[in-house]
Amino acid sequence: MCGISGIAGEGWSPKSLDEMVLSQSHRGPDATAVFVDSTGKIGLGHNRLSIIDLSEAGRQPMANRDGSVQVILNGELYNYLELRESLDGYPYRSQSDTEVILAAYERWGASCFDRFIGMFAVAIWDAREQCILAARDRFGVKPFYYAHLPGGAFAFSSEIKALHAAGVPGESDPVAWSGYLTYGMYDHSERTFWKGVSSLPAGHALRWKNGDLRIWKWYDLADDIANDTDTRRDAEVAEEYRSLLNDSVRLRFRSDVPVGINLSGGVDSSTLLGLVHSVKGAESDVKAFTFATGDERYDELPWVAQLLAGTRHPHEVCWLRAEEVPDLARLVQRHQDEPFGGLPTLAYSRLFKTARELGVIVFLDGQGLDEQWAGYEYYAKALNGASSNSGEAATGPVQGSTSSPTRPECLSPEFRDLAERFSPPKPFDDQLRNLQYRDACYSKIPRALRFNDRISMMYGTELREPFLDHRLFRLAFRQPADRKIRNGTHKWLLRQIARELAPSRVVEAPKRPLQTPQREWLKGPLCKWAEDTIEEAISRYGGVWLDPSAVRREWQNYKTGASDNSFYVWQWISLGLA
Repeated sequence: MCGISGIAGEGWSPKSLDEMVLSQSHRGPDATAVFVDSTGKIGLGHNRLSIIDLSEAGRQPMANRDGSVQVILNGELYNYLELRESLDGYPYRSQSDTEVILAAYERWGASCFDRFIGMFAVAIWDAREQCILAARDRFGVKPFYYAHLPGGAFAFSSEIKALHAAGVPGESDPVAWSGYLTYGMYDHSERTFWKGVSSLPAGHALRWKNGDLRIWKWYDLADDIANDTDTRRDAEVAEEYRSLLNDSVRLRFRSDVPVGINLSGGVDSSTLLGLVHSVKGAESDVKAFTFATGDERYDELPWVAQLLAGTRHPHEVCWLRAEEVPDLARLVQRHQDEPFGGLPTLAYSRLFKTARELGVIVFLDGQGLDEQWAGYEYYAKALNGASSNSGEAATGPVQGSTSSPTRPECLSPEFRDLAERFSPPKPFDDQLRNLQYRDACYSKIPRALRFNDRISMMYGTELREPFLDHRLFRLAFRQPADRKIRNGTHKWLLRQIARELAPSRVVEAPKRPLQTPQREWLKGPLCKWAEDTIEEAISRYGGVWLDPSAVRREWQNYKTGASDNSFYVWQWISLGLA
């Protein structure tokens, strides 16, 4: 896990590249380095967080033997040992996964990405072809942003702030903000909240050569599955899926630094913990971390205690207190560069801070099983052919809420009209899989991955997502609906598998939204801070983007308990923090 930077073309200064690298120092506290081609046409920068091969041989930018190919990587190639064996004729000089990318590119060219199991944003400079080839992993676990500098040079980086450091103007994009405030849309396309800055979509690659930029899709979940349905017996599918789970977790334990796990009290965490025992043995003492807020309505500590009973795992509880939120929110906003997911993101950040302080550099999480196995309650509606309303189709509903997540009536009409409607593709014959596809590729997972990348990297830690393995998605998405939801039980087949891994009282418990007391705190101990931040948003955007009287009226209604969701309040706070 690192930070990558690059500039190509004419008229740029090496100082700009240095500024990009400096702006991302938190992503790679162990080493920094740059490469500038002798012609000055291309510059690459790297911030290193040492995870695999901690020696100097693992430093980047990394070149092949004759220096004709340079590579920079953010992420990890989990199956690098298997690929290294299949590429055993390559003259390796390190034990790193990065050098395996060099070998794979030399052998297979751009088609090498299809062979990778990992999370990666990678850029390759091929001096022979005089081109940059870059790619982002299948689900977009690792970020990749790009823009053109005022002089025309092409620049890319792991974070938007690096592009601003290189000279891209830091001007907000009102179209993106309107889509967010009107429909709740964000992280669903290449558009960012900043003019001139684009995000390379997940599963896409780009090629830059002599000023020409071409972008294409190298992986799509829908193409991987088509409309195929698995007709095998439950037991056969369960056996194959369990084997893939084991392999995915095994691969993600490859590390030369300590690894920890994030635990809540649900079936996903219980599955992860059980797989840790399968891979590392029942006597595993991998550190476990859980965030808590002191509100028993939301905290998962009793369930986690049941999971860890009788194990050797040290358990660290990472607390978020209301009084920490104002300063922490501004700090996290500076690292996110774009609106983030509220108090749950702040609470989650405490895990990485604590982990880093305890020397745990790599972290495993349980993201992805709800989308694979239809874990959210609203998926049940799709079994009867019900379709979402336009807002839900774009954003997904707010868990635990029945009211509209946004308040477009609080926006100025001219600003509201800037919003671009978005309808996710519906590549499958059934509504359930189309909703799962939306959440996996256009709403829930892309947002969570962006939030989580920034809050893990702000503390110099690496987050790995073993359940975001394309092999698991490929198998789960092929399953008929009654293996996902059976007799009202969500994630049915996964629960059958989890029973072999964790206590049944945890596995069989109903799904609980993993949340914080955001609704309560914003009208309670954080009320003044929230109001001051909303007023800050009004002072900057009132009459232009926001209708001040409407915002203040809705805020007063919220404080008196007239709403069961706080999404729109956090939107206004985000505007004040930006």
